[in-house]
Amino acid sequence: MRDDRFRATYLIETPLDPAKVAEVMAGEQSCGTFTRVEGETDELRDRARAVVVSVEALDTADSPALPNAWLTRRGVPGPWRRARITLDFPVANVGANLPTLASIVAGNLFDLGEVTGLRLESIDLPPAYRRRFAMPAQGLAGTRRLTGVETGVLVGSIIKPNVGLSATETADLVARLCEAGLDFIKDDEISADPDHAPLAQRIPAVMDAVRRHRDRTGKHVMVAFNITDETDAMRRHADLVAKEGGTCIMASLNWCGFSAIETLRRSTDLALHGHRNGYGAFSRHALLGIGFQAYQVLWRLAGVDHMHVHGLQGKFAQEDAEVVSSARDCVTRLAGDVDDRVMPAFSSGQWAGTAPATYAAIGHTDLLFMAGGGVMAHPGGPAAGVASIREAWEATVRGETLEVAARERPALRQALETFGGR
Repeated sequence: MRDDRFRATYLIETPLDPAKVAEVMAGEQSCGTFTRVEGETDELRDRARAVVVSVEALDTADSPALPNAWLTRRGVPGPWRRARITLDFPVANVGANLPTLASIVAGNLFDLGEVTGLRLESIDLPPAYRRRFAMPAQGLAGTRRLTGVETGVLVGSIIKPNVGLSATETADLVARLCEAGLDFIKDDEISADPDHAPLAQRIPAVMDAVRRHRDRTGKHVMVAFNITDETDAMRRHADLVAKEGGTCIMASLNWCGFSAIETLRRSTDLALHGHRNGYGAFSRHALLGIGFQAYQVLWRLAGVDHMHVHGLQGKFAQEDAEVVSSARDCVTRLAGDVDDRVMPAFSSGQWAGTAPATYAAIGHTDLLFMAGGGVMAHPGGPAAGVASIREAWEATVRGETLEVAARERPALRQALETFGGR
Protein backbone atom coordinates (compact mmCIF):
# COMPACT_ATOMS: atom_id res chain seq x y z
CA MET A 1 0.00 0.00 0.00
CA ARG A 2 1.34 3.41 -0.97
CA ASP A 3 1.97 6.15 1.59
CA ASP A 4 -0.48 8.47 -0.17
CA ARG A 5 -3.38 6.01 -0.16
CA PHE A 6 -5.48 4.15 2.38
CA ARG A 7 -7.42 0.95 1.83
CA ALA A 8 -10.87 -0.42 2.67
CA THR A 9 -12.24 -3.93 2.17
CA TYR A 10 -15.91 -4.78 1.72
CA LEU A 11 -18.20 -7.79 1.47
CA ILE A 12 -20.88 -7.24 -1.17
CA GLU A 13 -23.84 -9.09 -2.66
CA THR A 14 -25.16 -8.28 -6.14
CA PRO A 15 -26.89 -9.90 -9.12
CA LEU A 16 -24.53 -7.93 -11.38
CA ASP A 17 -20.88 -8.42 -12.26
CA PRO A 18 -18.98 -7.77 -8.97
CA ALA A 19 -16.04 -6.27 -10.89
CA LYS A 20 -18.34 -3.66 -12.44
CA VAL A 21 -19.94 -2.97 -9.06
CA ALA A 22 -16.46 -2.44 -7.59
CA GLU A 23 -15.81 0.25 -10.20
CA VAL A 24 -19.13 1.90 -9.32
CA MET A 25 -18.13 1.91 -5.65
CA ALA A 26 -14.72 3.40 -6.42
CA GLY A 27 -16.22 6.17 -8.52
CA GLU A 28 -19.11 6.94 -6.18
CA GLN A 29 -16.80 7.41 -3.18
CA SER A 30 -14.18 9.54 -4.93
CA CYS A 31 -14.50 11.82 -7.95
CA GLY A 32 -17.29 10.12 -9.93
CA THR A 33 -21.00 9.57 -10.12
CA PHE A 34 -23.26 7.39 -12.28
CA THR A 35 -22.07 9.19 -15.45
CA ARG A 36 -19.07 11.21 -16.57
CA VAL A 37 -19.59 14.92 -15.89
CA GLU A 38 -18.14 18.17 -17.15
CA GLY A 39 -14.77 18.92 -15.57
CA GLU A 40 -14.04 15.27 -14.79
CA THR A 41 -10.83 15.22 -16.80
CA ASP A 42 -8.49 12.29 -17.16
CA GLU A 43 -5.92 14.18 -15.09
CA LEU A 44 -8.41 14.69 -12.27
CA ARG A 45 -9.45 11.02 -12.35
CA ASP A 46 -5.81 9.88 -12.24
CA ARG A 47 -5.21 12.06 -9.21
CA ALA A 48 -8.43 11.73 -7.22
CA ARG A 49 -10.26 8.55 -8.21
CA ALA A 50 -10.34 5.52 -5.94
CA VAL A 51 -8.81 2.37 -7.41
CA VAL A 52 -10.10 -1.21 -7.35
CA VAL A 53 -7.33 -3.34 -5.85
CA SER A 54 -9.01 -6.74 -5.93
CA VAL A 55 -12.31 -8.55 -6.48
CA GLU A 56 -12.52 -11.98 -4.86
CA ALA A 57 -15.50 -14.09 -5.89
CA LEU A 58 -17.23 -15.90 -3.03
CA ASP A 59 -20.49 -17.90 -2.97
CA THR A 60 -23.90 -17.21 -4.49
CA ALA A 61 -27.38 -17.06 -2.98
CA ASP A 62 -30.83 -17.90 -4.38
CA SER A 63 -32.45 -14.90 -2.72
CA PRO A 64 -31.17 -11.41 -1.84
CA ALA A 65 -30.06 -10.54 1.67
CA LEU A 66 -31.86 -7.18 1.50
CA PRO A 67 -34.61 -5.68 -0.68
CA ASN A 68 -33.60 -3.31 -3.48
CA ALA A 69 -36.13 -1.17 -5.35
CA TRP A 70 -33.54 -0.06 -7.95
CA LEU A 71 -32.91 -3.64 -9.06
CA THR A 72 -36.62 -4.54 -8.85
CA ARG A 73 -37.57 -1.68 -11.17
CA ARG A 74 -35.10 -3.00 -13.72
CA GLY A 75 -36.24 -6.59 -13.36
CA VAL A 76 -32.72 -7.84 -12.60
CA PRO A 77 -32.88 -11.50 -11.53
CA GLY A 78 -30.54 -13.54 -9.38
CA PRO A 79 -28.51 -15.45 -8.54
CA TRP A 80 -27.01 -13.02 -6.09
CA ARG A 81 -23.23 -13.15 -6.21
CA ARG A 82 -21.10 -12.36 -3.20
CA ALA A 83 -17.58 -10.98 -3.40
CA ARG A 84 -14.88 -9.37 -1.32
CA ILE A 85 -13.73 -6.07 -2.78
CA THR A 86 -10.73 -3.96 -1.80
CA LEU A 87 -10.44 -0.30 -2.79
CA ASP A 88 -7.60 2.21 -2.46
CA PHE A 89 -8.46 5.86 -1.80
CA PRO A 90 -6.21 8.92 -2.15
CA VAL A 91 -5.25 10.40 1.23
CA ALA A 92 -5.40 13.85 -0.38
CA ASN A 93 -9.16 13.46 -0.91
CA VAL A 94 -9.66 13.45 2.85
CA GLY A 95 -6.82 14.92 4.87
CA ALA A 96 -6.97 14.47 8.64
CA ASN A 97 -10.77 14.71 8.70
CA LEU A 98 -12.32 11.78 10.56
CA PRO A 99 -16.02 12.37 9.79
CA THR A 100 -15.18 12.70 6.11
CA LEU A 101 -13.00 9.60 6.23
CA ALA A 102 -15.98 7.69 7.64
CA SER A 103 -18.30 9.08 4.96
CA ILE A 104 -15.88 7.94 2.25
CA VAL A 105 -15.29 4.37 3.42
CA ALA A 106 -18.97 3.93 4.32
CA GLY A 107 -21.53 6.65 3.63
CA ASN A 108 -23.70 6.22 0.53
CA LEU A 109 -22.18 2.84 -0.29
CA PHE A 110 -24.81 1.16 1.87
CA ASP A 111 -27.55 2.65 -0.36
CA LEU A 112 -26.10 1.76 -3.77
CA GLY A 113 -28.70 0.42 -6.18
CA GLU A 114 -26.30 -2.19 -7.51
CA VAL A 115 -26.05 -4.14 -4.25
CA THR A 116 -28.38 -6.22 -2.11
CA GLY A 117 -25.83 -6.31 0.68
CA LEU A 118 -22.69 -4.37 1.60
CA ARG A 119 -20.53 -4.51 4.70
CA LEU A 120 -17.35 -2.58 5.45
CA GLU A 121 -14.96 -5.17 6.87
CA SER A 122 -11.60 -3.48 7.39
CA ILE A 123 -9.57 -0.29 7.00
CA ASP A 124 -5.80 -0.15 6.52
CA LEU A 125 -3.78 3.06 6.85
CA PRO A 126 -0.20 3.97 5.97
CA PRO A 127 1.84 5.06 9.05
CA ALA A 128 2.25 8.70 7.96
CA TYR A 129 -1.50 9.09 7.53
CA ARG A 130 -2.27 7.41 10.85
CA ARG A 131 0.01 9.90 12.63
CA ARG A 132 -2.13 12.80 11.41
CA PHE A 133 -4.94 11.71 13.74
CA ALA A 134 -5.21 11.59 17.52
CA MET A 135 -3.38 8.95 19.54
CA PRO A 136 -4.69 7.38 22.75
CA ALA A 137 -3.67 9.60 25.64
CA GLN A 138 -3.11 6.58 27.91
CA GLY A 139 -3.66 3.33 26.00
CA LEU A 140 -2.38 0.09 27.49
CA ALA A 141 0.68 1.45 29.27
CA GLY A 142 -1.02 4.55 30.69
CA THR A 143 -4.00 2.60 31.96
CA ARG A 144 -1.67 0.21 33.80
CA ARG A 145 0.31 3.09 35.24
CA LEU A 146 -2.80 4.94 36.45
CA THR A 147 -4.28 1.84 38.09
CA GLY A 148 -0.98 0.55 39.45
CA VAL A 149 -1.53 -2.84 37.80
CA GLU A 150 1.77 -3.68 36.14
CA THR A 151 0.86 -7.19 34.98
CA GLY A 152 -2.19 -9.40 34.64
CA VAL A 153 -5.77 -8.53 33.84
CA LEU A 154 -7.43 -5.44 35.29
CA VAL A 155 -10.49 -6.52 37.23
CA GLY A 156 -13.46 -4.20 37.04
CA SER A 157 -17.15 -3.90 37.76
CA ILE A 158 -20.12 -1.75 36.85
CA ILE A 159 -22.32 0.36 39.09
CA LYS A 160 -25.41 -1.74 39.81
CA PRO A 161 -28.30 -0.91 40.07
CA ASN A 162 -27.77 0.77 36.67
CA VAL A 163 -29.82 3.83 37.54
CA GLY A 164 -31.74 5.14 40.51
CA LEU A 165 -28.99 5.59 43.10
CA SER A 166 -28.40 9.09 44.46
CA ALA A 167 -24.96 10.67 44.34
CA THR A 168 -24.38 9.70 47.98
CA GLU A 169 -25.63 6.16 47.45
CA THR A 170 -23.39 5.80 44.40
CA ALA A 171 -20.39 7.00 46.40
CA ASP A 172 -21.20 4.53 49.18
CA LEU A 173 -21.33 1.70 46.62
CA VAL A 174 -18.03 2.82 45.06
CA ALA A 175 -16.45 2.80 48.51
CA ARG A 176 -17.60 -0.82 48.97
CA LEU A 177 -16.29 -1.79 45.55
CA CYS A 178 -12.94 -0.14 46.22
CA GLU A 179 -12.74 -2.06 49.47
CA ALA A 180 -13.57 -5.23 47.56
CA GLY A 181 -10.30 -4.90 45.69
CA LEU A 182 -11.29 -3.74 42.20
CA ASP A 183 -8.93 -1.98 39.82
CA PHE A 184 -11.66 -0.33 37.76
CA ILE A 185 -15.27 0.79 38.25
CA LYS A 186 -17.52 2.23 35.57
CA ASP A 187 -20.91 3.85 35.26
CA ASP A 188 -23.49 2.04 33.21
CA GLU A 189 -24.01 3.46 29.72
CA ILE A 190 -27.58 4.46 30.52
CA SER A 191 -26.59 6.54 33.56
CA ALA A 192 -24.86 9.80 32.65
CA ASP A 193 -26.27 12.99 34.22
CA PRO A 194 -29.64 11.97 35.69
CA ASP A 195 -31.73 14.25 37.87
CA HIS A 196 -31.35 11.93 40.88
CA ALA A 197 -27.52 11.85 40.69
CA PRO A 198 -26.19 14.74 38.58
CA LEU A 199 -22.52 14.57 37.67
CA ALA A 200 -21.86 17.86 39.43
CA GLN A 201 -22.72 16.05 42.68
CA ARG A 202 -21.78 12.49 41.79
CA ILE A 203 -18.19 13.15 40.66
CA PRO A 204 -17.08 14.89 43.90
CA ALA A 205 -18.91 12.36 46.08
CA VAL A 206 -17.44 9.33 44.29
CA MET A 207 -13.95 10.79 44.12
CA ASP A 208 -14.05 11.53 47.84
CA ALA A 209 -14.61 7.81 48.40
CA VAL A 210 -11.81 6.92 45.96
CA ARG A 211 -9.36 9.31 47.63
CA ARG A 212 -10.18 8.01 51.09
CA HIS A 213 -9.50 4.47 49.89
CA ARG A 214 -6.24 5.59 48.26
CA ASP A 215 -5.10 7.40 51.41
CA ARG A 216 -5.80 4.30 53.48
CA THR A 217 -4.41 1.63 51.13
CA GLY A 218 -2.26 3.34 48.50
CA LYS A 219 -4.52 1.94 45.75
CA HIS A 220 -6.02 4.50 43.34
CA VAL A 221 -9.02 2.83 41.73
CA MET A 222 -9.86 4.04 38.22
CA VAL A 223 -13.49 5.18 37.90
CA ALA A 224 -14.94 5.75 34.43
CA PHE A 225 -17.57 8.46 34.82
CA ASN A 226 -20.15 8.37 32.04
CA ILE A 227 -20.09 11.95 30.76
CA THR A 228 -22.01 11.25 27.53
CA ASP A 229 -23.68 14.52 26.53
CA GLU A 230 -23.27 17.38 24.08
CA THR A 231 -19.67 18.49 23.60
CA ASP A 232 -19.46 21.47 25.95
CA ALA A 233 -21.04 19.52 28.80
CA MET A 234 -18.63 16.64 28.28
CA ARG A 235 -15.63 18.96 28.41
CA ARG A 236 -16.98 20.63 31.54
CA HIS A 237 -17.52 17.30 33.28
CA ALA A 238 -14.10 15.99 32.19
CA ASP A 239 -12.54 19.07 33.78
CA LEU A 240 -14.41 18.32 37.01
CA VAL A 241 -13.17 14.70 36.99
CA ALA A 242 -9.60 15.92 36.56
CA LYS A 243 -10.03 18.56 39.29
CA GLU A 244 -11.26 15.88 41.70
CA GLY A 245 -8.25 13.66 40.95
CA GLY A 246 -10.05 11.20 38.67
CA THR A 247 -8.29 9.33 35.90
CA CYS A 248 -11.00 8.19 33.47
CA ILE A 249 -14.11 9.29 31.63
CA MET A 250 -16.53 7.28 29.54
CA ALA A 251 -18.58 8.20 26.47
CA SER A 252 -21.15 6.40 24.34
CA LEU A 253 -19.27 6.68 21.06
CA ASN A 254 -22.06 6.10 18.56
CA TRP A 255 -24.32 8.74 20.03
CA CYS A 256 -21.71 11.41 20.69
CA GLY A 257 -20.17 11.15 17.22
CA PHE A 258 -16.65 11.51 15.88
CA SER A 259 -16.40 15.28 16.18
CA ALA A 260 -17.44 15.36 19.83
CA ILE A 261 -15.03 12.58 20.79
CA GLU A 262 -12.18 14.25 18.89
CA THR A 263 -12.87 17.53 20.69
CA LEU A 264 -13.05 15.74 24.03
CA ARG A 265 -9.74 13.98 23.32
CA ARG A 266 -8.02 17.29 22.55
CA SER A 267 -9.31 18.84 25.76
CA THR A 268 -8.19 16.18 28.28
CA ASP A 269 -5.54 13.54 28.89
CA LEU A 270 -7.85 11.45 31.07
CA ALA A 271 -8.23 7.85 29.94
CA LEU A 272 -11.17 7.77 27.54
CA HIS A 273 -13.29 4.64 27.94
CA GLY A 274 -15.09 4.08 24.63
CA HIS A 275 -18.47 2.41 25.07
CA ARG A 276 -19.87 0.95 21.85
CA ASN A 277 -23.55 0.58 22.85
CA GLY A 278 -25.62 0.56 19.68
CA TYR A 279 -22.89 -1.17 17.70
CA GLY A 280 -25.19 -4.13 17.10
CA ALA A 281 -27.24 -1.93 14.75
CA PHE A 282 -24.15 -1.64 12.55
CA SER A 283 -22.86 -5.17 12.85
CA ARG A 284 -25.38 -7.94 13.42
CA HIS A 285 -26.40 -8.49 9.79
CA ALA A 286 -23.75 -10.45 7.91
CA LEU A 287 -24.27 -8.40 4.73
CA LEU A 288 -24.89 -4.93 6.11
CA GLY A 289 -23.03 -2.42 8.21
CA ILE A 290 -19.54 -2.23 9.64
CA GLY A 291 -17.33 -5.00 11.03
CA PHE A 292 -15.43 -4.37 14.25
CA GLN A 293 -11.98 -4.05 12.65
CA ALA A 294 -13.12 -1.05 10.60
CA TYR A 295 -15.25 0.30 13.45
CA GLN A 296 -12.43 0.31 15.98
CA VAL A 297 -10.00 1.88 13.49
CA LEU A 298 -12.26 4.92 13.16
CA TRP A 299 -12.70 5.34 16.91
CA ARG A 300 -9.01 4.82 17.62
CA LEU A 301 -8.32 7.67 15.21
CA ALA A 302 -10.53 9.78 17.50
CA GLY A 303 -8.17 8.96 20.39
CA VAL A 304 -9.99 6.50 22.65
CA ASP A 305 -7.98 4.48 25.20
CA HIS A 306 -10.36 1.57 25.87
CA MET A 307 -12.80 -0.20 23.55
CA HIS A 308 -15.65 -2.52 24.52
CA VAL A 309 -15.61 -5.95 22.86
CA HIS A 310 -18.35 -7.72 24.89
CA GLY A 311 -17.33 -11.05 26.46
CA LEU A 312 -16.95 -14.76 25.82
CA GLN A 313 -19.93 -16.95 26.70
CA GLY A 314 -21.74 -13.71 27.53
CA LYS A 315 -25.31 -12.49 27.50
CA PHE A 316 -25.25 -10.77 24.11
CA ALA A 317 -25.67 -12.07 20.57
CA GLN A 318 -22.07 -12.00 19.34
CA GLU A 319 -20.34 -15.32 18.83
CA ASP A 320 -17.18 -15.93 20.82
CA ALA A 321 -15.07 -15.81 17.66
CA GLU A 322 -16.19 -12.23 17.03
CA VAL A 323 -15.35 -11.22 20.60
CA VAL A 324 -11.89 -12.75 20.25
CA SER A 325 -11.12 -11.09 16.92
CA SER A 326 -12.34 -7.77 18.32
CA ALA A 327 -9.99 -8.04 21.29
CA ARG A 328 -7.10 -8.85 18.97
CA ASP A 329 -7.93 -5.82 16.83
CA CYS A 330 -7.64 -3.56 19.88
CA VAL A 331 -4.10 -4.68 20.69
CA THR A 332 -2.94 -4.63 17.07
CA ARG A 333 -1.09 -1.50 15.99
CA LEU A 334 -2.90 0.26 13.20
CA ALA A 335 0.16 1.23 11.19
CA GLY A 336 3.75 0.08 11.46
CA ASP A 337 5.67 1.21 14.53
CA VAL A 338 3.00 3.58 15.81
CA ASP A 339 2.06 2.29 19.29
CA ASP A 340 -1.63 3.13 19.39
CA ARG A 341 -2.87 -0.05 21.07
CA VAL A 342 -5.95 0.31 23.26
CA MET A 343 -7.26 -1.71 26.17
CA PRO A 344 -9.97 -4.23 25.17
CA ALA A 345 -12.79 -4.09 27.71
CA PHE A 346 -14.58 -7.42 28.27
CA SER A 347 -18.06 -7.30 29.78
CA SER A 348 -21.55 -8.80 29.51
CA GLY A 349 -22.15 -11.85 31.65
CA GLN A 350 -18.53 -12.25 32.72
CA TRP A 351 -17.52 -14.08 35.90
CA ALA A 352 -14.71 -16.28 37.19
CA GLY A 353 -15.81 -19.17 34.99
CA THR A 354 -15.25 -17.30 31.72
CA ALA A 355 -11.56 -16.61 32.46
CA PRO A 356 -10.20 -19.91 31.01
CA ALA A 357 -12.00 -19.53 27.67
CA THR A 358 -10.92 -15.90 27.41
CA TYR A 359 -7.26 -16.62 28.07
CA ALA A 360 -7.23 -19.67 25.81
CA ALA A 361 -8.67 -17.60 22.97
CA ILE A 362 -6.55 -14.44 23.20
CA GLY A 363 -3.39 -15.70 24.91
CA HIS A 364 -2.55 -12.57 26.88
CA THR A 365 -3.71 -10.54 29.88
CA ASP A 366 -3.70 -7.02 28.42
CA LEU A 367 -7.38 -6.58 29.01
CA LEU A 368 -9.99 -5.12 31.29
CA PHE A 369 -12.23 -7.89 32.64
CA MET A 370 -15.48 -6.47 34.00
CA ALA A 371 -18.15 -8.37 35.89
CA GLY A 372 -21.37 -6.90 37.22
CA GLY A 373 -23.37 -9.82 38.58
CA GLY A 374 -20.20 -11.91 38.82
CA VAL A 375 -19.03 -9.48 41.52
CA MET A 376 -22.19 -8.00 43.00
CA ALA A 377 -24.22 -11.25 43.08
CA HIS A 378 -21.51 -13.48 44.53
CA PRO A 379 -22.95 -15.13 47.67
CA GLY A 380 -19.92 -14.07 49.66
CA GLY A 381 -20.36 -10.42 48.68
CA PRO A 382 -18.42 -8.16 46.31
CA ALA A 383 -15.02 -8.83 47.90
CA ALA A 384 -15.49 -12.56 47.38
CA GLY A 385 -16.68 -11.89 43.84
CA VAL A 386 -13.48 -9.98 43.05
CA ALA A 387 -11.38 -12.62 44.77
CA SER A 388 -13.03 -15.37 42.71
CA ILE A 389 -12.13 -13.61 39.47
CA ARG A 390 -8.53 -13.00 40.51
CA GLU A 391 -8.20 -16.61 41.65
CA ALA A 392 -9.65 -17.84 38.36
CA TRP A 393 -7.24 -15.78 36.27
CA GLU A 394 -4.22 -16.73 38.39
CA ALA A 395 -5.10 -20.42 38.11
CA THR A 396 -5.73 -20.14 34.37
CA VAL A 397 -2.41 -18.44 33.66
CA ARG A 398 -0.67 -21.14 35.74
CA GLY A 399 -2.34 -23.81 33.62
CA GLU A 400 -4.46 -25.09 36.49
CA THR A 401 -8.15 -25.95 36.04
CA LEU A 402 -10.67 -23.93 38.03
CA GLU A 403 -12.05 -27.09 39.61
CA VAL A 404 -8.64 -27.97 41.04
CA ALA A 405 -7.93 -24.39 42.11
CA ALA A 406 -11.34 -24.11 43.80
CA ARG A 407 -10.56 -26.91 46.26
CA GLU A 408 -8.59 -24.53 48.46
CA ARG A 409 -10.19 -21.23 47.39
CA PRO A 410 -13.65 -20.75 48.89
CA ALA A 411 -14.51 -17.63 46.84
CA LEU A 412 -13.79 -19.40 43.57
CA ARG A 413 -15.61 -22.53 44.72
CA GLN A 414 -18.71 -20.49 45.60
CA ALA A 415 -18.61 -18.75 42.21
CA LEU A 416 -18.50 -22.07 40.39
CA GLU A 417 -21.35 -23.42 42.47
CA THR A 418 -23.47 -20.28 42.05
CA PHE A 419 -22.90 -19.31 38.42
CA GLY A 420 -21.66 -22.57 36.91
CA GLY A 421 -25.09 -23.70 35.72
CA ARG A 422 -25.83 -20.58 33.68
